[in-house]
Amino acid sequence: MGGMTIRVLLADDQVTVRAAYRMILDSQPDMEVVAEAGDGRTAVAEALRLRPDVCLLDIRMPGTDGLEATRLLAGPDAEHPLKVVIATTFDLDEYVHGALRHGACGFVLKDCSPALLIEAVRAAAAGDSLISPSVASRLLRDLASRPPARPRRRGPDTPPPQEPLTPRERDVVAMVARGLTNDEVAATLHVTLSTVKTHLGNVQRKLGARNRVEVAARAWQHGLT
Repeated sequence: MGGMTIRVLLADDQVTVRAAYRMILDSQPDMEVVAEAGDGRTAVAEALRLRPDVCLLDIRMPGTDGLEATRLLAGPDAEHPLKVVIATTFDLDEYVHGALRHGACGFVLKDCSPALLIEAVRAAAAGDSLISPSVASRLLRDLASRPPARPRRRGPDTPPPQEPLTPRERDVVAMVARGLTNDEVAATLHVTLSTVKTHLGNVQRKLGARNRVEVAARAWQHGLT
């Protein structure tokens, strides 16, 4: 992040969970927890007021739940979308798909390691995405088993790109769809990290994807892997 501090908002209805997250994140030299919320409505209000770099949200919260809060903060209709990472106990497909559909750029389970939680927050702040490995593998298997979707105006099932991808962009997409990080893609293709990021930026524009999670979804749906 080039020496910048990542400002994080925490939202969970359990005080002990928020305290644990704060301890983990505040221990990092490049992170600062700037607000906490015990329910979704407060989380949305504080996020819109403070505009943190990353919002770390639970799903099951009183009133406005984490999925609706994600839609309001990061969804297609959000005027100035924020980066949202979901952290939940419940490893349910409906939650995963709902979170990603509403614009979340990360999804981790509460029993993940502190290192993975930190990595998910850093990835979101950098415009990247991270999903817990067990969730990601199931998500990609599900996408791979689906037939090509009918075109829709917006959402996870979208038409193929109108502007064709270059051979190198297809290489990058295939690796992203299999869960490789930008560093791993760069090492495999023997190119610089900035080159990979440039290719991903072009791919996101051509596919109409907001982040690498949506890039992976488009790749599986349209046979780009």
